[in-house]
Amino acid sequence: MSLSELMSPISDDMKAVDAVIRARLDSDVVLIRTIGEYIVGAGGKRMRPAMVLLVANALGYQGSTHHLLAAVVEFIHTATLLHDDVVDESDLRRGRSTANAMFGNAASVLVGDYLYSRSFEMMVESDSMQAMSVLSAATTVIAEGEVLQLLNVHDPEVSLDRYLQVVRYKTAKLFEAAAQVGAIVAGASDAQQAAAATYGRHIGTAFQLIDDVLDYTGDAVALGKNVGDDLREGKPTLPLIRVMEVGTQDQRQLVQDAIRQGEGDFIAVAQAIHDTDALGFTRAAAVAEAELARQALAGFPASAHQEMLLSFCSFAVERDR
Repeated sequence: MSLSELMSPISDDMKAVDAVIRARLDSDVVLIRTIGEYIVGAGGKRMRPAMVLLVANALGYQGSTHHLLAAVVEFIHTATLLHDDVVDESDLRRGRSTANAMFGNAASVLVGDYLYSRSFEMMVESDSMQAMSVLSAATTVIAEGEVLQLLNVHDPEVSLDRYLQVVRYKTAKLFEAAAQVGAIVAGASDAQQAAAATYGRHIGTAFQLIDDVLDYTGDAVALGKNVGDDLREGKPTLPLIRVMEVGTQDQRQLVQDAIRQGEGDFIAVAQAIHDTDALGFTRAAAVAEAELARQALAGFPASAHQEMLLSFCSFAVERDR
């Protein structure tokens, strides 16, 4: 099932979220509107705001505040993308030029700051101190994850635990917060809120691990970014860590040098990844995370939206982009 098919039951909700996003991007400062619309218009999977909607609907929510909070989640995510691309010096995302490549680093950073500020205004409007607490704490953890990742760059000694900490902070935390906020707005029990958070955390981890796989299996058109970018940026992702755990001395040295230099022999590294079945190992880890997410939904009432949440577990690990 494609993502568009998967999300078709919440298409009206997603349109409502898009309307909130476009309305809240309005600013008297033209450059803010231009860059904001450029990023949001690039599309993307919108899985994080979908988490808010699906969990809220699965727990029986009737209202529109979940649209506002889903837009908040998307703004936070978009702000992190703007900052990420500046830090990583990326020039391609989702198949087209990044905002920093189009408008410059300074403008991208400042518009990212604007989106964070706007998201906090919108959190206040939700009139939910609990939702605000979860989302504001998540933004802090995401920032910590960004710094942790920066410390890991060009460091071939990064352990599996250190790497997974970055994944959980930088990527999984916003999935976790989005799902938890969906439960909060629905007035769910503490147990259901905890289950939603667990679901989001494991889905987010699985999602990032498959991104690690796709960095070595996809093509630039399908992925919307340059294949092998993680290696070129000196980022020790799970496939590379696996090679350093089980590979030969030559394979380990090859990967270590590539991470240190950020300009290794991509073909040789890819061959080492293949020979050690590092992608299979990484994919299996993602499948295990998706299964934990699936188990977390056991306490949710049966519904079409619960089925969609379960389908996300499969989509997260079976996607090719």
